[in-house]
Amino acid sequence: MILCNEPMNSHCSFRTGGLAQYFFIPNDLKDLSNFLKTNTKPLLFLGLGSNLLIRDQGFKGVVIKLSNFKQTKVEKNTLWVEAGVTLAKLSRLCYENYLYGGEFLSAIPGTVGGALMMNAGAFGFEFWQHVVSVTTINQLGVVFKRTKGNFDIGYRHVHSQHSNEYFINATLKFNQTKPQIDIKQLLDKRNQCQPTGKASCGSVFKNSKNYFAAKLIEDSQLKGVCIGGACISNKHANFIINQNKASSSDIINLITHIQQTVKSNFDIDLELEVIIK
Repeated sequence: MILCNEPMNSHCSFRTGGLAQYFFIPNDLKDLSNFLKTNTKPLLFLGLGSNLLIRDQGFKGVVIKLSNFKQTKVEKNTLWVEAGVTLAKLSRLCYENYLYGGEFLSAIPGTVGGALMMNAGAFGFEFWQHVVSVTTINQLGVVFKRTKGNFDIGYRHVHSQHSNEYFINATLKFNQTKPQIDIKQLLDKRNQCQPTGKASCGSVFKNSKNYFAAKLIEDSQLKGVCIGGACISNKHANFIINQNKASSSDIINLITHIQQTVKSNFDIDLELEVIIK
């Protein structure tokens, strides 16, 4: 299914963003491959849009949403999952099959594809700790099987040795013999310290070994500061909330203000975790 001029505010958790020139939801891998073989426009692959901000001008190209890629297979301590599977569903699947170690995934609002792209994590755990191999597809519609060794993996960072490839599925392994953490306790902890249920993208900036972005922002007296309809959360300073019909420009301007203020106060350059397109 291909749509024209699709509003991206309904596909991103920030609830803002302009129009996608084209919006494609492939039925399966064959459908996706056939489309890519004839496409010549810029591409943007989309999961839940929980770490994405589309500019007010929209995206000039094709946004591809893998919402039909939801198949899973379980074999012993190994899971095969497609890119459109939500991390909450993956966490439940792990737990139901006694594959412990994936409990932290329940706290991350996103999909397997997004988690692969950015090495999503929470509470000290990271997605790529469990990756064995992945399947990718390039801009020409050619499918590849890649091992973990084909990627440079770091904190909120995954760099492929092969450019212009997109994640389609992954094989994951969970070896723990008991749960790493109680899921209910984990979700309660998240709800206590994060503004859940609000229109946001989660953490806006990356942390580093030497600092927490939220502390730098809070120490800069920026909690609650707003530009237009975009506000820094009073609950967690590394969250920006679309509080009153914010435009993408409002959010970008607030991001810039945060970076400039923290740079002025601490001489530290905050690096974005959210992706802006």
